[in-house]
Amino acid sequence: MTAAPFIDAPVSALRRALDDKKISSVELVTLFLDRIAALDTSINAFITVDRDGALAAARAADARIAAGTAGPLTGIPLGHKDVFCTEGMLTTCGSKMLANFVSPYDAHVVSLLKAAGAVSLGKTNMDEFAMGSSTESSHFGPTRNPWASDHVPGGSSGGSAAAVAARLAPIATGTDTGGSVRQPASFCGITGIKPTYGLVSRYGLIAYASSLDQGGAFGASAEDCALLLSAMTGFDRRDSTSLERPVEDYAAALHAPLADAAKPLAGLTIGLPKEFFAAGMSDEIRAATAAALDQYRKLGAVTREISLPNANLAIPAYYVIAPAEASSNLSRFDGVRYGHRAATYADLDDMYCKSRSEGFGAEVQRRILVGTYVLSHGYYDAYYLQAQKLRRLIAEDFRRAFTECDLIAGPTSPVTAWALGAMRDDPVQMYLADIYTTPVNLAGLPGISHPAGFDAAGLPIGLQLIGNYFAESRLLTATHHFQQATDWHLRQPALLTDAQK
Repeated sequence: MTAAPFIDAPVSALRRALDDKKISSVELVTLFLDRIAALDTSINAFITVDRDGALAAARAADARIAAGTAGPLTGIPLGHKDVFCTEGMLTTCGSKMLANFVSPYDAHVVSLLKAAGAVSLGKTNMDEFAMGSSTESSHFGPTRNPWASDHVPGGSSGGSAAAVAARLAPIATGTDTGGSVRQPASFCGITGIKPTYGLVSRYGLIAYASSLDQGGAFGASAEDCALLLSAMTGFDRRDSTSLERPVEDYAAALHAPLADAAKPLAGLTIGLPKEFFAAGMSDEIRAATAAALDQYRKLGAVTREISLPNANLAIPAYYVIAPAEASSNLSRFDGVRYGHRAATYADLDDMYCKSRSEGFGAEVQRRILVGTYVLSHGYYDAYYLQAQKLRRLIAEDFRRAFTECDLIAGPTSPVTAWALGAMRDDPVQMYLADIYTTPVNLAGLPGISHPAGFDAAGLPIGLQLIGNYFAESRLLTATHHFQQATDWHLRQPALLTDAQK
């Protein structure tokens, strides 16, 4: 048995191999666990690897396969972003504050994937409390981009993106508050989807900004993401924002009969916001985006210019609303009930101050301070209330745009992955890397990023598609047909090819 065909295989091929008894889940999981042991010291994609738990789950999956009760993900390995609570395992959020926290329960997403028979390999690295765009703020050290180890993988779900890009896991979960699935997918040359707000339960997802956070899926392709997302969605009465809707089979929709196989996207109109193609985008990303859009036209889609006039206000609105919610959500971490507590302190106030200053890193402290400021008396109306008004205007822009088109396209990020440490002293510049992704979260819309090329340094470039509410199937289908006609998603970092020689 050679590892390469299974390490490189899409989830659908792994499903067939498991069902045809070409490999067992125990063997498949062992291949990925051994690969993590061999390669992750240079990537740091995982915070926790659960070898014993993964092998036990794999044995249970093999029993289901033998009994003929396997589902699409039964026996398939995956990684979970370390923001999802997992019973009996460390759930750290990449923070010293929760470095020793063992969750007593599973997040709803984790429960659903366990029920589907998926096998968790462990918990992936992330920016601390999901606050960052580079996975450099983790208490457990930065994750490195598999395409260039001296560059960032994006964030905050950089560990999950890097794990899939390096084939340390076929698929992985992530969360997206302002682009934290789509941007690292772009930087790591894989596919990542952020669904409509409320489609994936946030129960057991440790909150950063509750009105923006949404679970998402990573895979090498749209089909891999479709299989994972189908298993992640579903109503959860424990989450007051969970939407009660029928669960869709996104993977089945990818293979629906076509009226014209040569023009599978005939009848699809893609809007191109003029604001997304203004100054600030690198020439290489502009060229890759143009080439990808040409490919969509060859597949039958029609493009037209549209306008999102308030899109440039998304960054200032986001960086008022998200820190405000973070300052409230993170107030629970005070050293009293659980989490880090200072070793020595004079009184209760001193314990609070020392525990929080020791437990939270610089970026988290920065956002808590900003959030507390904009919510304070005398500034709430001037900042937070105004940001919420801008949020409404941004959502209205999208509503109008979708009367003219079916999907909206543009670059995922104005830049490719930057060098580790390059933006450490300029957080505002890092925030601006999310300029194309934050509007989607403010409006609660679904979005996907897929590979669309490389820059001169060999770093991946992603194209973002944005859909109207509940247009996940349309996003995945459009991406799937693009990927059937191109091979960007099949390219692999030298790290992989060298490891397989």
